[in-house]
Amino acid sequence: MLEVGLKYESRLTVGAENTALALGSGDMEVLATPAMVALMENAAMMAVADCLPEGSTTVGIEISTSHLKASAVGANVVAEATLQEVDGRRLVFSLKAWDDAGVIGEGKHTRFIVDRERFLSKLK
Repeated sequence: MLEVGLKYESRLTVGAENTALALGSGDMEVLATPAMVALMENAAMMAVADCLPEGSTTVGIEISTSHLKASAVGANVVAEATLQEVDGRRLVFSLKAWDDAGVIGEGKHTRFIVDRERFLSKLK
């Protein structure tokens, strides 16, 4: 059952493939903002995955984040998503990311519950 307060932590060790240089979002070998955002989205998706009806998933529709501090290659990064609001199929999460030195990002994310097959059938 979907309940406000559900949480999940997603983790990653920053590697060359997660850097701004590798992803083209910058030219330095530090954690790329898109990689941090993807980790945050993963945490939100996973926070509710076990509570969804069979055949359902969630899709992200909006995200607002701040990337406050750089993380070096080799840093351990954790992103936590906490379910803040349930409004029918609309789910709102608070987001926070940190590494060994402290908070590196925060934000808000909205996802919608969808039926997988129906969602994918609209792409054809």
